[in-house]
Amino acid sequence: MVNQVTLIGRLSADPEQRELPSGDLLGLCRIVVPRMDVRILPSGRKGPSVDVVDLAAWAPRARRSMAGWRSGDEVAVEGSLRRRFYRAGGGTASRVEVELSSGRLVRRARIE
Repeated sequence: MVNQVTLIGRLSADPEQRELPSGDLLGLCRIVVPRMDVRILPSGRKGPSVDVVDLAAWAPRARRSMAGWRSGDEVAVEGSLRRRFYRAGGGTASRVEVELSSGRLVRRARIE
């Protein structure tokens, strides 16, 4: 069994870093990855042509890499798929994200 994810895509916004109540630091960002196949929906319209994936960087090295990125940059990331549970609106919710083990800048976004 293997839980290994490799993605190459563009950042949808600047990464952010949060300090948790425990004092731990967490780097967060979102990557937009194009799909290789485009689905045709029953209505005849094309389905989504991208996937949007949340990235979490717990390790100091991964956080440092993420901190140098900005919105629109093309990045390559590797990590593991994680399901995280948290409290929201009086109940428990969950989300799936990729926990970064490494990441690198592929191409800097153009500044216009």
